[in-house]
Amino acid sequence: MCGIIGIVGNQPVADRLVESLKRLEYRGYDSAGVAAQVDGVLERRRAPGKLKELEKVLAAEPLSGTTGIGHTRWATHGGPTERNAHPHIAGRVAVVHNGIIENFAELKAELQAAGRVFSSDTDTEVVAHLLDAELATGLEPLEAFKATLDRLSGAFALCVLVTGQEDVILAARNGPPLAIGHGDGEMFIGSDGLALGPFTNKITYLEDGDYVLATHAGARIFDGEGREVARPVKTVPASAVLMEKGNYRHFMEKEIHDQPEGCQHTIAAYVDTLAGTTAVPGDVDWAGLERIQIVACGTSWIAGMIGRYLIEQLADLPVDVEIASEFRYRQPSLRPGALAIAMSQSGETADTLAAFRHCAQAGMKTAAIVNATESTIAREADVVWPIHCGPEIGVASTKAFTAQVCVLIAIAIAAARARDRIDAVEEERLVKVLLGAPRLIAEAINLEGAIKEIATEIAKAKDVLYLGRGPMSALALEGALKLKEISYIHAEGYAAGELKHGPIALVDEATPIIILAPYDSWFEKSASNMSEVMARGGQVVFITDPEGARHAPAGAKVVVTAPASDPLVSALVMSAPIQLLAYHVAVVKGADVDQPRNLAKSVTVE
Repeated sequence: MCGIIGIVGNQPVADRLVESLKRLEYRGYDSAGVAAQVDGVLERRRAPGKLKELEKVLAAEPLSGTTGIGHTRWATHGGPTERNAHPHIAGRVAVVHNGIIENFAELKAELQAAGRVFSSDTDTEVVAHLLDAELATGLEPLEAFKATLDRLSGAFALCVLVTGQEDVILAARNGPPLAIGHGDGEMFIGSDGLALGPFTNKITYLEDGDYVLATHAGARIFDGEGREVARPVKTVPASAVLMEKGNYRHFMEKEIHDQPEGCQHTIAAYVDTLAGTTAVPGDVDWAGLERIQIVACGTSWIAGMIGRYLIEQLADLPVDVEIASEFRYRQPSLRPGALAIAMSQSGETADTLAAFRHCAQAGMKTAAIVNATESTIAREADVVWPIHCGPEIGVASTKAFTAQVCVLIAIAIAAARARDRIDAVEEERLVKVLLGAPRLIAEAINLEGAIKEIATEIAKAKDVLYLGRGPMSALALEGALKLKEISYIHAEGYAAGELKHGPIALVDEATPIIILAPYDSWFEKSASNMSEVMARGGQVVFITDPEGARHAPAGAKVVVTAPASDPLVSALVMSAPIQLLAYHVAVVKGADVDQPRNLAKSVTVE
């Protein structure tokens, strides 16, 4: 969620902190701030709202100093106000923090009883006061920091300045990611590699429990037991070009248009194009598996739902797909004969990580479908299946979603072949179908002009229903989620067969009904649902393919004709219209498309 940057530099630091924070805007935030050591005194500048507000503050009150920390905050404890913005200062200590200190109320009461006065509503300020109190006992900063960490419960990434330590930053990771960048006589600390991109491509990823003393000379890393440890330094390819919007108005628009190329990269990693076979890496005994357990959140969960249809149909392999935030708490029955797959674009989603670890503790083989191959989930998995789609900046996932589905399609084919549910001829046919998906996605994106016209009308609605059958029922959930996320219109997705069991009561002349219905084995029933809706005054947007358009009942307000596709890849092809619809509705409404309110790209706390 929140973004962290720290710099032990050899030149003024404020502008560089802001530059890095701009690269972290995609994570979502509602306030920002920076702090630096200035002539032996901690100074900070903070502002609610976007980084441009912080830049105004810095223009009016410049901040000097060559060692500093910065932060973009997504509110958890206390509203998005200046007093709650990071960094927080208590005595000799300035702190920025990502995560949640679960025992902050207990610690705050203890500190207040000792006479300490708090100036914010946040859990973070407790860390600053606690560390300052430890320093007051005479401990050296590193010792005081370790003593403070031992008192904290919860998930946190921390970056700390201490008065009098002119070229020192202390940092710690317990849950949310944190990385160290190695420069020439400088050191950098950030929430991820993108934050460090302007400064260095030599990165060290911290492990859970690690804490760090960073100076001009380098970084000393300690594990949770206080033992000094060595973590590998990796050279990360420059990705600055991928951070540019090009000719697009928003990152989300660019990322929708990136999908043909992105899916091509993904598919190329999972098939042998010459042999016409799948090439899913990792030591997985598909024939011996009893079942697959997918755990994920949000859009990744919906991708998993699409994967379930395909894997069960092709491979006759039972698949359970569960919302990670609920998974552990219902005490699921787990067996070592199953494969647990965690799906997370960032690889740091707290709920998914917790569910994933729960499966690993039950003795299950684990796999990760992630975009960030150096993430915590990826590092802990037995098998890693990267989605290879490049950084996704828009908070509402688009290209990561379709890339995840591509991986699941390849897995479905591989499992089906290994379990003798298909022969070599059918495998080759399915691989060719998958290889053709990027072209079909590009054709679907070319429907953008027609989608823009529809968006003008949809933007007037207060409620929208999405309906589908089979994999399209999962895609209906995704369409509704995208519309809610970025346009703030209430929307719901349903399996179309459930219409008569309640949702049909919502149908009236003012409620647009989006029906996803390619001409497949479910088409006749979907068409029947369309008739039911229109008989009650529903304004139907029918998204289908050429054959479906020929057989559609008369009366739809709009028929959108996507390219014909095999059922194996229809969810990929039909994704583009619903993404474009959500995008253009949000543009019509003037919403902040890339950074919708209250949302964060990477949810690293439960």
